[in-house]
Amino acid sequence: MHISDFMDLSLLQEIQDRFSDATGLAAIAVDAQGRYLTEGSNFTDFCMKYTRASKVGNQRCVKCDNECTGTYYCHAGLMDFSNDIIVDGVKVGAMIGGQVLPTEPDENKFRDIAKELGIDENAYVQAVRKVPVRSEKAIRAAAEFLGIVVNQMVNLEYLKSRDTKRLKTFDDGLQSATDSVEAIRNNTRKLDDISTKQNILSLNASIEAARAGMTGAGFAVVAKQMGDLSQQSKTIYQEIERLSEEIYATVSKMNKN
Repeated sequence: MHISDFMDLSLLQEIQDRFSDATGLAAIAVDAQGRYLTEGSNFTDFCMKYTRASKVGNQRCVKCDNECTGTYYCHAGLMDFSNDIIVDGVKVGAMIGGQVLPTEPDENKFRDIAKELGIDENAYVQAVRKVPVRSEKAIRAAAEFLGIVVNQMVNLEYLKSRDTKRLKTFDDGLQSATDSVEAIRNNTRKLDDISTKQNILSLNASIEAARAGMTGAGFAVVAKQMGDLSQQSKTIYQEIERLSEEIYATVSKMNKN
């Protein structure tokens, strides 16, 4: 199952962008394999231009991406989040982001981190000064809120898509049933016509047998049996036609509704 199979990703992008504009937190949607579904919102130079651009920093970031869930502190001291997107009990993706500080940055600490990652200390400190600062409580609340909103929206789109497909299947089945009933009605009329012709032939045969006298006695018995079978067939065909008319009326009513 892939989100794009049942949802317009531009809607997900809009929710994500509005969330980032309102909270200052970075955000992006990924599928179950970690591939990006949306464009990143509010990504910081501190993370993207410096930390992830460093070989060691990128390795640590990838480790956090793969192993951390919920709201957590990343290796560089920022707060990030990862909220699974669950549809029908299956993980179809996640909303990840954060790139925000819970307190004003300790510049000496970030100089030490820059040394570990092989990044210019002054540039790194300048970048961390531009990172949004929010309280830890606000960060956790915002991340949880995004997870709830996105999960509700994605599941709603999934249900809408599933119901649409079911209705189409129902409509197709209904049309097929209508066609089948119409075919039964037509064939029953043909059989009824054949039964009528058989009855006429039986009467003609009886007349000819009567003219033949004793010579045609055996033929008269056969003619009578043909007439009886013809009458029984006609009764059966009429019952089939009556039932098919009832089914046709029911199906037609369903089509109108």
